[in-house]
Amino acid sequence: MRSVTPEEIDALLPQTQCGLCGYGGCMPYAEAMVFEQAPINLCPPGGVKTLQALGNLLEQDPTPYLMEMEQKAKAPMVAIIRENECIGCTKCIQACPVDAILGSAKQMHTVIAPECTGCELCVPACPVDCIDMLVLPTMPEHAIDEAKRNTARNRFNQREQRLAKEKKAKQSHQLHSLAERKKYIKEALERAKTKNNPPARNQA
Repeated sequence: MRSVTPEEIDALLPQTQCGLCGYGGCMPYAEAMVFEQAPINLCPPGGVKTLQALGNLLEQDPTPYLMEMEQKAKAPMVAIIRENECIGCTKCIQACPVDAILGSAKQMHTVIAPECTGCELCVPACPVDCIDMLVLPTMPEHAIDEAKRNTARNRFNQREQRLAKEKKAKQSHQLHSLAERKKYIKEALERAKTKNNPPARNQA
């Protein structure tokens, strides 16, 4: 069997970035198949088609998983926010893995439908239960729209990079703040020490 890269596997996955596979997105699942021997039957949004494609690429027989996948396969969906009920808490924005929700704090939010992958992660995040999932017409058998998958992959990667930068900046700020606090405490202790032990005066 030839060596298969995570990128080759990721290219076959639907890019819903839903985490139903137990991993943090399509690429993490692809990496797990390569490096951890994760099974090929963990992607309900991909359904039977993706299962068979993974089996073919990885030279694994998908037959034992076919019946199970037929039962748990998920139809493509899109999230819809009932905007008149939205309280603008931004929790759905934070949950969306592809940044497909627009809005700001205390303002009405809306889903960018063409960018939504139907992952459903925004639904449990919403504290007022104002998000519905609309089932879309089944995609043609020959392929899931390649452009949509590429867009979702790119948006997921961009979000991951942005979050990593924000985390790094936050850590840097915390370190800077900690250093400032230590400096302040050190100077305060030195002032207290000087106050309690004033320098001796020269006697004439």
